[in-house]
Amino acid sequence: MNGKLLTVAEAADALHMKPSSLRAWVLRRKINCYKVGRSIRISTDEIERLLREGLRPAKEPLEKGGKYR
Repeated sequence: MNGKLLTVAEAADALHMKPSSLRAWVLRRKINCYKVGRSIRISTDEIERLLREGLRPAKEPLEKGGKYR
């Protein structure tokens, strides 16, 4: 682990989401985290992984009318 550990609020801010949504992801095990006592910490490496895996390429227009494939 080379990444810095962030609080739930800091990680949620980095992902532009609500802290409550991020806590729900932790409960559903959609995101890896570290428990330090009663606190939850999320690595910056994990945030980068989420952003990498969640990337969707934009659709190319099929014709000039603006319709997509």
